[in-house]
Amino acid sequence: MSSVIKQFLYVNRKAPYGTVYALESLEVVLIGAAFEQDVRLLFMDDGVFQITKGQDTADIGMKNFSPTYGALGDYDVKYMYVCKQSLEERGLTVDDLLDLKWEDEDEDWAEKDSIILVDREEMKSLMTDADVVLSF
Repeated sequence: MSSVIKQFLYVNRKAPYGTVYALESLEVVLIGAAFEQDVRLLFMDDGVFQITKGQDTADIGMKNFSPTYGALGDYDVKYMYVCKQSLEERGLTVDDLLDLKWEDEDEDWAEKDSIILVDREEMKSLMTDADVVLSF
């Protein structure tokens, strides 16, 4: 029996706090990546807030889990797609997002950006091309 690597696309649509969706998605992504799945993330709608800089959760009594996104490159999670329109609709730019990188072992461990801006048409292709799409 041959092993088939499937591409998993995790679609993050919810704000980082107030529900369990964002944290649950991150935990599932880490588990999948630990088992060497081809994991990719898509942030759209309020999900773009999950990867914004400067999150302060002190007033809501929750731990800020956003630094964990910075570790995903170590788990071979290279591609984090962000919907351009979702950023614009929320008054954000790519400069408001965490600086997320991965290291390319084929290029002497050169650091490369994980964040890739996409428009809604490109998002459709991402979803169509993925073998498995999980929405949070």
